[in-house]
Amino acid sequence: MVKSRRVQVLLILVVLSFLLMHFLPCNNNAHTEEKPSPVHILILSSWRSGSSFTGQIFSQHPSVFYLMEPAWHVWVKMYQNSAKVLHMAVRDLVRSVFLCDMSVFDAYMSSQKKKSDLFQWETSRALCSPPACDSFSRSDIITAGNCKTICGKYPFSKVEEACKTYSHIAIKEVRFFDLKVLYPLLTDPSLNLKIIHLVRDPRAVFRSRENAMADLKRDSNIVVGSQKTKGEMGPYNTMQAICKSHVEIYKTGSRAIPSFLKDRYLLVRYEDIVRDPLGKAAQMYRFAELRFTPQLQKWVHNITHGKGHGAQAFDIGSRDALRVSQAWRKTLPFQKIEKVQNVCKDAMDLLGYRLIQSEEEQKDMSLDLLFAQNSS
Repeated sequence: MVKSRRVQVLLILVVLSFLLMHFLPCNNNAHTEEKPSPVHILILSSWRSGSSFTGQIFSQHPSVFYLMEPAWHVWVKMYQNSAKVLHMAVRDLVRSVFLCDMSVFDAYMSSQKKKSDLFQWETSRALCSPPACDSFSRSDIITAGNCKTICGKYPFSKVEEACKTYSHIAIKEVRFFDLKVLYPLLTDPSLNLKIIHLVRDPRAVFRSRENAMADLKRDSNIVVGSQKTKGEMGPYNTMQAICKSHVEIYKTGSRAIPSFLKDRYLLVRYEDIVRDPLGKAAQMYRFAELRFTPQLQKWVHNITHGKGHGAQAFDIGSRDALRVSQAWRKTLPFQKIEKVQNVCKDAMDLLGYRLIQSEEEQKDMSLDLLFAQNSS
C-alpha cells in the first residue's frame, strides 16, 4: 500500500517536471519577443502658442502616431461645464488614446462616425498613411490639404488600427490647466508618459488670440465663464487664467517632486524654437527618444524659413517663423501690452520674458532683449 502511494507520488512529480520544462522556456521566449512599450508624449500648451506647429514636428516623424487636441470633442459635447470640471473627462480620453483604445470617442461622436469626424484628423501624418490611408507612404512628409482631399473616406476603425502600429504616440492638448491632474497618468504602469510644456510670450499670444477671437469664444467661456469674457476686460481675464495655469504647471514640473516627474517634464519656449528650429527640434526628439532624420531636418528648416506671413489662423505652412513670432511688437498697441503684462507678470517673470516699459522701448528693443538675462 505504502509502496503504491510512493509510486503514484513519483509519477506525479515526473509529470509536473515535464510540464514545467516544456512550458516555461516557451513563456520566457514569448516574453523576450514582446514589442517594446510605446513612448507616450503629451505636448501641453495653450491656444495660439505655436502648439500646432510643434505638434507637426512630432506628427511628421514616421515613428509617431499623432492626434491634435482630441479633447476638443469633450469640450464641444460638455461645453456647459468649467475647464476644472472637465479635467477628469479630458484625462480619461487622453489615457485611452495613449492606449490606442478609440472606443472612448463613442461618448462624443455618433455611432456612424468616420475617420474624418475626428477633430483635425488631416493634421496627423499617421492618419494619412498606411494602414489609415493607402495613398501615401509612411515616410512621406504629408500636408493636411493633400491628406484631407484623398484620405477622408476610410472608416473610423482605421484610427485604432493605425495607432497600434507605432512606437510613439503623441498628443497635442490645450485643455489641461493643472499638472497634478496628470499624476494618475504619470504613475500608470501601462504608460510611459513624457510631457513637453510649450509656452509663448503672453503678449504674442494675446495678439494672436485677437485675430482668432470668434474661433476661441466657446473655449474662453469654458476657461473663465461667459460673464468674465464680456466687456473690455474679457480678453485679459482669459489671458490671466492661461498665464496662471502656465505658472502652476511650470512650478510643479520643474521641481520634479514627486520623483516620478524626474526626466519626464521639459519646458520649451516657442521663441526659442523659431530662433533655433533645428536645435530645439533635436532637443525635443532626444527627450522623446526619437531619431532626427536628415529628411525631417530639411523639413523643419524649410517650414521655418519660408516667405509666408502666417496670416491664416490654425494653418501650418512654410513661413518666416522668427519674423511672424515677433509681429505683435509692431501691431499691438502699448496700452494693451501694459494690460497683458499686468495680468501675466508672474508668468513672464518665471518664464524669462522681459517687461516693456514704454512705447519707445517697444520700438527699439532687439529680439534678444525681450528675454530676461536669467532665461533658459
